[in-house]
Amino acid sequence: MKPRIAYTKPSVTELEVGYATDAARSGWGDSCYEYIGRFEAAFSDHLGVKHAIATSSCTGALHMGLAAMAVGAGDEVILADTNWIASAAPIVHLGATPVFVDVLPDSWCLDPSRVEAAITSRTKAIVAVHLYGNLCAMDALLTIGRRHGIPIVEDAAEAIGSIYLGKPAGSMGIFGSFSFHGTKTLTTGEGGLFVTNDSELYERVLTLSNHGRRRGQKKQFWPDVVGFKYKMSNIQAALGLGQVQRVDQLVARKRAILKYYRERLEVPGQTSMNPEPDGSVNGSWMPTVVFDHASGVHSENLRAAFAEENIDARVFFHPLSGLPMFSEQRENTVAWDLPSRAINLPSFHDITTGEQDRVIEVVLRLLNG
Repeated sequence: MKPRIAYTKPSVTELEVGYATDAARSGWGDSCYEYIGRFEAAFSDHLGVKHAIATSSCTGALHMGLAAMAVGAGDEVILADTNWIASAAPIVHLGATPVFVDVLPDSWCLDPSRVEAAITSRTKAIVAVHLYGNLCAMDALLTIGRRHGIPIVEDAAEAIGSIYLGKPAGSMGIFGSFSFHGTKTLTTGEGGLFVTNDSELYERVLTLSNHGRRRGQKKQFWPDVVGFKYKMSNIQAALGLGQVQRVDQLVARKRAILKYYRERLEVPGQTSMNPEPDGSVNGSWMPTVVFDHASGVHSENLRAAFAEENIDARVFFHPLSGLPMFSEQRENTVAWDLPSRAINLPSFHDITTGEQDRVIEVVLRLLNG
């Protein structure tokens, strides 16, 4: 049996270990939030935004941000049908209705024309998810949002390092959210972050994030509203601080991995991969190959071929409207079609050229059939 090739694993150095060890040894009492504050400051500085709140997950960041915007029963929130459930779950938890629209065939992100067609008097927000490092068409979405008076929220869980016309993913909407799950380019094991330039929204989320206790409240154990418990631990933040200090290196490595794949696997008329339109930078979190219908390659033979070579490739996201808790929306034809002919490729930071070549060999063998 050939050695296993994982699809992802983190890059953790002595820098992160040192910070985490210090937090475990001395980050208690008056120092219990020290690394959280440093991590939030470092990330907001990296992203160029005013405010950041470290959370236990990207889902928690989305949940609090939408709650602070008063999303609730009777409201609708538009998002792409091609997504992970984490983008839709907070909408459901708040009693609102997720409205799934189709995606563009090249970026696999929100189709702005479908977004505008889905807007009703009940639309409270639009969630732009930057999928696999690919970027949504933010200019078009922000224009639609301004025209209809609807805020754009960015789910940048998979887009650290992605830049749209000079603006980092997560910095353009009313708020952005990030994930630091162990699979992500930048990790705290589990964790996330809420970011915004809106100071009023920040204060509302800050209150919600601390069980509803408003900043400056003098009464001990006195919540002002019913809030949430989505805090990140000081030890996780210590790990995150080291990762942020290495973020340019981490993103550069991801981009190099995608570049190597793209140069060998983009075959006109047969395959396409993560796009990088002019003026943008793809953070390259998850290299993905989409096979043209004419290639004859589909998900079943893809999974079988990779399993035979002991390679842990990952399936493309199923359309959310195809899950049992939602109603089917087969009119979202692109979202329903993509998973049957796409695969996520291994891209952990320390993957070797030889390991990438093993992955490439499987894809080319299928193409050459």
